[in-house]
Amino acid sequence: MYFNKFFSADVPSFLRSPVREIFRKVDLSAICSFAGGYPAATTFPLSQIPSLSSTVLEKYGTKPLQYGATQGVPELREVIAGRYGVPVSQVQITTSSQQGIDICTRILADPGDVILADNPVYLGALQSFRAYRADVMTIAEYLRMEGGTGSEICGHPRHNKRKEPAACCGSEAEAISGSVPASIGPAKFIYVIPDFNNPSGRTMSLQEREELVRVARELDVLIVEDSPYRELRYSGKPLPTIRSMAPERTLHLGSFSKIFAPGFRLGWIIGPEELLEQIYVCKQCLDLCPPVFDQYLAAEFMGSGALDENLTHTIAEYRQRRDDMVNLLQKYMPEGVSWTYPEGGLFLWLTLPEQIDTVALYDRALSAGVAYVAGSFFYTDGSHRNTMRLNFSFIDKAKMEPGIRLLAQLIRGTQLSD
Repeated sequence: MYFNKFFSADVPSFLRSPVREIFRKVDLSAICSFAGGYPAATTFPLSQIPSLSSTVLEKYGTKPLQYGATQGVPELREVIAGRYGVPVSQVQITTSSQQGIDICTRILADPGDVILADNPVYLGALQSFRAYRADVMTIAEYLRMEGGTGSEICGHPRHNKRKEPAACCGSEAEAISGSVPASIGPAKFIYVIPDFNNPSGRTMSLQEREELVRVARELDVLIVEDSPYRELRYSGKPLPTIRSMAPERTLHLGSFSKIFAPGFRLGWIIGPEELLEQIYVCKQCLDLCPPVFDQYLAAEFMGSGALDENLTHTIAEYRQRRDDMVNLLQKYMPEGVSWTYPEGGLFLWLTLPEQIDTVALYDRALSAGVAYVAGSFFYTDGSHRNTMRLNFSFIDKAKMEPGIRLLAQLIRGTQLSD
């Protein structure tokens, strides 16, 4: 039977995740995988789960086993509100922060609208943006196009003025030469991971944050601040959130996946009540409510102080893993390969000599027993094929050195063959 005629117009816009395709085909325990964004299982509070579960059932009886409020259970919303200093009315619980990205895009973007983002950009966000048929551009590219012709672009007179590219785009946020539409729609929001960006590991400076807020206000667009890694800082000083600098136009996304356990599939959105109201209505048709029992576990874990205690262990573990990987890269990588040294998060970003294509190299690497994610998948135009993302949190410690050594050998062999 021919099924294509039944599919919606959105289906051709769906992007496959190369990371998920790896996991679909390969037994991760059999290779040295730097590909996923998985946290280390050693950071999960496994010994506390039975007592947390007992506490939840003793305190709330059958309530955690019943349907819950679409906004999230009050107990968890109150704990998050207290931790981050916001009213409970500004907290919406989501079924993972990935749902947060998707639902923000769903309520804000129409086909042909523009979403402004860094380049490279988190692949999961790019999947959501493309699924709703939005165009993804950097701030610099959008402003250049606005100022380049003097003609009306999106129906707003203020957008016809020439503006200089925003400093927050930096050298990493380059023009998307192959993906810019001939005529562009209105920009709806800026998507950014300011702390320990996925995939680059980069942290925005205070000046860049201030400039991003200035541009958002000048363009009158919203900001979606994705912040799943902010609690995982290993060095340097914390900087203000975008939300604290522009609370009137920012939706701040958080996640329990990296600080508790991803299997609970819980996240949250902090934002203006008017925006959360539309998210609340939209979420009713998606899943009715986030996982209720999981929310009560998270409320007990965060509210009791156990989260902060566990974070101390997690941060020490990841700081060591980051430093171990950097030392191994210094030891084994050939000349011409460079990498980031992130202040937190889960990823390092490698830049190889221009002639090395990490997409073409990938099958050889996987056959040899090592996996990574080619950097070009995070670029909206598929450029920068000489880059790759490495995760340091998930791989067994015993496999990290053999994996880096093997990857270095493959890169060196490719250099010699070229």
